[in-house]
Amino acid sequence: MSIFRRVSTIFKAKANSALDKAEDPRETLDYSYQKQLELLQKVRRGVADVATSRKRVELQASQLQAQSAKLQDQAQKALGMGREDLAREALTRKSALQGQIDDLTTQHAQLQGEEEKLTLASQRLQAKVESFRTRKETIKATYTAAEAQTRINEAFSGISEEMSDVGLAVQRAEDKTQQMQARAGAIDELLASGALDDASGTQKDSITLELERMSSTSGVDDELAAMKAQLAGGSAPKQLSGEAAAPAQQPVQQPAAEPARPQDGDVR
Repeated sequence: MSIFRRVSTIFKAKANSALDKAEDPRETLDYSYQKQLELLQKVRRGVADVATSRKRVELQASQLQAQSAKLQDQAQKALGMGREDLAREALTRKSALQGQIDDLTTQHAQLQGEEEKLTLASQRLQAKVESFRTRKETIKATYTAAEAQTRINEAFSGISEEMSDVGLAVQRAEDKTQQMQARAGAIDELLASGALDDASGTQKDSITLELERMSSTSGVDDELAAMKAQLAGGSAPKQLSGEAAAPAQQPVQQPAAEPARPQDGDVR
């Protein structure tokens, strides 16, 4: 039995938590206000019903009083004509009508009292409903402002569901961008080293690559020699330019043995 009670308690707790999450205080307030309006309408309808009954009693009493006055007149006429028996009968009927009139008068007083009570209750209930409506609108406005402020704060702090999704999307985009950059760099290195074939048909053979590396190494050596000459106070700035490098190599390229060839012929 305790297991069933525990399961029932857990189920009630889960259901209560789910209802708390689904409940909107503004909707609850509107529903309560609607119920109060319905109750006020019922009270007003009751007041109208009592007033209608009171009016009906007044009409019946008025009719009975008219009949009573008519019987009184008939009794006087019959007595004037010497018809005492008719006068007695008319007075008897008038007496019966007077009993009904008295009953209607009592009923009218009761209905009038009930009408006054219901009218007072209706006025009090209406004032209460109006006060509740004002308080309801105040609470709803406060709740709406608090809800908006909470969403703004969550957006600024980044803990809201929408901002969390945006943050995750940005993070995924950055990760994919870095991955693509790393992949592009790796492919460039593999193409440069010759590990991958160039699909464009401009692949360089090993001799060309070797010549390019030698040319690069020679350029580095020349630049290093120029920097050493600059530090030693030589003509390093001239050697650094492409125009000064050519005259420095001309003495080496000129054939020094051309003037000596005629001399060798003379000796012979």
